[in-house]
Amino acid sequence: MPIIRVDDLTFRYNGLDVISNITFAVEKGIYLGIVGPNGSGKSTLIKNILGILRPEQGRVELFGESISHFRQWEKIGYLPQRLSALNTHFPGTVAEIVQMGLPKKDPVTLRRTLEMMAIGHLASRLIGELSYGEQQRAMLARALIRRPDLLIFDEPTTALDPETREIFYSLTREMSRTDGTTVILVTHDIGAIGQYAQNLLYLDKKVIFSGTFKDFCASEDMTGFFGPASQHLICHQHDQIGSSG
Repeated sequence: MPIIRVDDLTFRYNGLDVISNITFAVEKGIYLGIVGPNGSGKSTLIKNILGILRPEQGRVELFGESISHFRQWEKIGYLPQRLSALNTHFPGTVAEIVQMGLPKKDPVTLRRTLEMMAIGHLASRLIGELSYGEQQRAMLARALIRRPDLLIFDEPTTALDPETREIFYSLTREMSRTDGTTVILVTHDIGAIGQYAQNLLYLDKKVIFSGTFKDFCASEDMTGFFGPASQHLICHQHDQIGSSG
């Protein structure tokens, strides 16, 4: 049973298709990179998968259940593209906000997660006092702390410094490989995602490519679409990691 199944999904805004006839599935433990140009519908797709938006047509299933009946939200960790939903005036410390990701207090797990995201020294600071990048790390920690079955990140690394970005990518890859966590990562950085994800969904309002990186790298259609140089950049990085791991 796929963790996510999307069948013939179309979403319109003001009468125009934002995404059209999207079909794909994600199996347990797969690390999927969703990439595409600005305005390609990546965030819209994620919001439809999570039931935040309702499609014009098509069907979404999570863990074998229709999204309209799905209630097991504790299985999912989600970080949206923007932290606009975060109330920076909320009188909570970093530790308190990250702890919200757990059903009960667990000081050891909390401390390990804070240190993992390099924000242990910020534990007692109010969330509103932090920089945007520090807030992003705190919200990533909250999504990761419960180690849910499905993690969905929408452009999670834009405000992160290179070291923290590498920590995040490596950690999520390890969770996928070791814990069987299914990871969906939306990113504009197709060169970087090739180092971590097993599968690729290239979106430009419709599905341009869906499959493994191996299939992507062997695809003459994708060579024609991206050009040999860009395809080589993506595939060369992925092959390096794959051969070393």
